Amino acid sequence: MKKSIATLLIAVATLSSIFAAPKKSKKATIEIKLGVVGSIYEDLWAPAQKALKEEGINLKIVQFSDYVTPNNALSNGEIDLNAFQHRIFLEKDAEAHNYDVKLIGNTFIIPLNLYSSKVKSVKELKKGAVVAIPNDVTNGGRAYKVLAAAGLITLKASAGFNPTFDDIETNPSGIVIKELAANTIPSVLVDVDAAIVNGNYALDFGIKTESAIFKDTSVDEKAYWNLIAARGADLKDPAKVEIFRKVVKAFQTPETEKVFNETFGGYFIKEGWEIDEF
Repeated sequence: MKKSIATLLIAVATLSSIFAAPKKSKKATIEIKLGVVGSIYEDLWAPAQKALKEEGINLKIVQFSDYVTPNNALSNGEIDLNAFQHRIFLEKDAEAHNYDVKLIGNTFIIPLNLYSSKVKSVKELKKGAVVAIPNDVTNGGRAYKVLAAAGLITLKASAGFNPTFDDIETNPSGIVIKELAANTIPSVLVDVDAAIVNGNYALDFGIKTESAIFKDTSVDEKAYWNLIAARGADLKDPAKVEIFRKVVKAFQTPETEKVFNETFGGYFIKEGWEIDEF
């Protein structure tokens, strides 16, 4: 009798094993390193990170403190993608350093406004007022356009897309222009009369767009659309291209736009999401 019961229990255990639900195999996680400049990107990319995690992609945000390093890091393979620059910056930086770095998707455009902790309007700036602007070629060129639009200077008709100090035709307000590294400008705002501050640094330092004494008028220019970039060599690998497409798609969503509008008060404006840049 005991032998029969034992045999029956073994049989039941065997059947249970055969018909048990198969265990789900754990999906391998792929890590993609994304280079950015400024803590705001942690919030901007949070919805994409969450969506990508469900697809087995761990999007790791890698912070850089300046605009010089991220393209170099991407070119050297230290990171897989970066998202900190606009089109004209990428074009000039890649040309200057022979980087094989390509645009793969558009993100947004942000204004390059003029701020001051000393005056409330451009008209209040006195002769000899010191105005700080970014010293890199592309943001510097854009800054000179902002100063011209604000009526502080005029530019020569021969000035190119990225004007420089030498392209100033007149300086009727008598301002003194001080070119500084973009990441240092917010911290010296109290020491100058006014400054043009890059959007990401303005947000990092809690500078509100509504406090600008003059708002950027160049936001409609396609060359200033911010983007996601990848190494040209990686774009020859179909497997990597598939992953990068998922990253771009994960960013270009209503959830991200909600962050633009609700977290940052519309400071960011989506641009070029309908364009396939691959």
